[in-house]
Order: sequence, then structure tokens, then C-alpha cells
Amino acid sequence: MQMRRPQRLRRGDRVAAVTLSWGGPAAVPHRYAAGKAQLEHTFGLEVVELPLTLAPPERVAEDPAGRAADLHRAFADPTIAGVISTIGGDDSIRLLPHLDLALLAANPKVFLGYSDSTIVHMALRRAGVASFYGPSVMAGFGENAGLHPYLIEGVRSALFDPVAPLDWPPNTDGWTVEHLDWEDPSTQEQPRRLEPSTGWRWHGGMPGRGPALVGCLEVLDWLRGTAFWPDLDGVVLFLESSEEAPPPSYLTGFLRALAASGELGRIAGLVLGRPGGALNEQERLAYDDALLGVVRQEEGLDALPVVTGVDFGHTDPIWTIPQGIPVAIGPDVQRITFLEAGVT
Repeated sequence: MQMRRPQRLRRGDRVAAVTLSWGGPAAVPHRYAAGKAQLEHTFGLEVVELPLTLAPPERVAEDPAGRAADLHRAFADPTIAGVISTIGGDDSIRLLPHLDLALLAANPKVFLGYSDSTIVHMALRRAGVASFYGPSVMAGFGENAGLHPYLIEGVRSALFDPVAPLDWPPNTDGWTVEHLDWEDPSTQEQPRRLEPSTGWRWHGGMPGRGPALVGCLEVLDWLRGTAFWPDLDGVVLFLESSEEAPPPSYLTGFLRALAASGELGRIAGLVLGRPGGALNEQERLAYDDALLGVVRQEEGLDALPVVTGVDFGHTDPIWTIPQGIPVAIGPDVQRITFLEAGVT
């Protein structure tokens, strides 16, 4: 499918902050305010709110149609250049019966978010619109004590100043999953402790290329059997796991289901994000073992290019990945390359 690509963002643009799942902005207002301020200051944007953006969590939870209406309003408004999720959750799937795909397709613009926003990414994919898997207002742009340079570079290169082809640079500055209590406003100015970057892990295979399909493992799994389950033929599949740290056996089951449907053998590459959650290194490496156990040992897909421990998803900082845009994965040169820009 040829994806419609939105116009790039520019300083001075208005972007809408949409609450599509958990009502986090009202639950932790100082965290939302910090993310909004850092987003506006760093990128020169004006963030605007919609009717449910700042609504109490219980109000947000009871009104999936209203959340969908906010998304429609943001896409249809010609004065709004982009749409950014405020935070994830576990509730975006309830938007699907209320989404107007024709409206979204007719008004392509930047949509940015991750985690539970996988649902909206797959809806936009079905509508034929490119979107961007990256930071949300509260988780990402709300980073304690300022934004990581790696996050800034990823957002700029994807949304503001696209260069293609672009080799995705691994993060060398360190990463974190340290949890600092959002309920305590004093922690907002406390930098989180960084773990040393040890590089991505390449597991062989032949070079491959295809459109990027990016999602949170658990959320993507919820879509199986629905009209929003994506066509995996020829894609480079990017998977990442949430802060709830589902066990490696969950990944095993997911990949076995793809194998049973015949889909695993038709993808062009497999990229696994660094697992989220409070895990030690041995526990993180267990996800590699689970993946390779299915792909290499059970299915014998020795030519499939595989790389793990990559900088997207539920560890910080993360890169911003264009959905549906051609990407090349080269185990021989240990390089992931975005072949085209996701914006015009």
C-alpha cells in the first residue's frame, strides 16, 4: 500500500494534544504541563487541547466516542498541523467502532505516539496514512530534567527536517527505565539514572527491506481477528514490550501464532525494541532467546534479518519511526536505514 504522507512540521505550527486512553493529564497535571512546556520550547510548537484532553480520568474512560471525536476534530481542523498522544494506557481499542477512516484519510497529518497508541497507528495504516511511532506528551516529552538529545534528534529527523535515506543511529548516551514517582512534583527536576548503552544485537540473516510496521507487542496482539489487524506481507516488523514486562513466553506465543497463520514467513525483517520494565540484563536477553527459539530453531527462518535491543518503545530515550515507510535492514553492515521520508 502506498501511504499518504503528511506535511512536515515547522516552528510555529499548532499541534493538538489528544487523550485517547488513560486520562493522565488530569490525573498528574504537573507532568502533562512539563511535557507540554518542553515540547513547545524545544520545537517551537503551540500545543492546543481538545474537549477531553484535560478531562478527569473517569470522564475520559466513560466516553470512547468522545475521544474518537477529539481525534476527528484534530485531523479535520486545517489550523492544526499535527496530533500528539498525551499518554498511553489500555483503552484505545474502544475507539475503533467510532473512528471515521475516510475523514482521517482525507486529512493526513502527523500523528505521534506509542504504546497503546498502536491502536490508532493501525487505524491510520488501514486508512492509508503514514504515522509516527515515538514519544507522547507525558512519557517522552515530559522527561525529567529536560529532553534527551537522542529523542530530539529522532523527532527532528522524522517530522521537521527529513533526510532520506537516513541511517538510524544507535543511542550511545545511555538509557533508562528508572521509575521516579510522577505523583511527587519534586521528582520532575531530578534526572533519571542512565544505564550504559551496549549497542544493538544483530542475529544474522540476509538483508531485507519493506514498509515499517511498528507496535507494542501486547496492544498489537489485541487486534488479532479484527478488521484492524495489519497485513504483514513484506513488512519489516518492529515489536516492543510495555513497562508491564510481559514474560518472554508471551513473545514466544505471539510469534508462534504468526508462524501458524503463515505470516511470520512472509515478513522481510524483525526488529525488537529493548524490553520495558524493571528487568536485569539476563531477563532482557531472555526475550532474544524467545524470539530466536521460534524464528531460527522452530521455523528455520535463517534468512530473516533479526536485530534486538533497539532504541524504541518503553525505555528512554527513543527514536521516532515512520509507520508504513520503506526501511532496509542490513545485518551484513549492521545498519537500519529509512529509505524515504515519512513527511512531505
